[in-house]
Amino acid sequence: MDENKFNKLFCPVSIILAVVLLDQVTKLWAVKSLIDKGSVEVLGRFFMLTLVYNEGGALGTSIGSSTLYLVISIIILPLLIFYLYQYRARTIICWPIAFIAGGAIGNIIDRIYLGKVIDFIDVDFFDFSFFGRNIDRWWTFNIADAAISCGIVFLIIVSFIPAKKTDRNLTNYK
Repeated sequence: MDENKFNKLFCPVSIILAVVLLDQVTKLWAVKSLIDKGSVEVLGRFFMLTLVYNEGGALGTSIGSSTLYLVISIIILPLLIFYLYQYRARTIICWPIAFIAGGAIGNIIDRIYLGKVIDFIDVDFFDFSFFGRNIDRWWTFNIADAAISCGIVFLIIVSFIPAKKTDRNLTNYK
């Protein structure tokens, strides 16, 4: 067993654990502190803390039951772990994947134990239309959602950066 291969996984695994821990601790705090309080203004109406139980998915999607979102997450998680291992030598790829995996695990924990996800970060955003729906506030979210979203955005940005000559064959790790 090549110890160096597993050493390259230390940081991504640490990111996953940190995201899951931070997500679960903040959700426990939110449930304990925000229950029956409505919205608590932090920076006026721009940034508030509002306890919401979300049975749907990201960005207010509702394509099925919370169980469907759980099953999809459980199917996607092993793929994320595979890609994390596959790209372990490419920090620029494996770290965002680690954030996505950590966020997925955080929300999976909620869906398993509660049947829904705890959201509490409530941010105002400019008004816009999204698939015919007028949005005047951002969807309420949590640390796991933020980790997933940031990881995905970073991966999209990285996909537009040309690979170095040494990185052209991304799967050739020895």
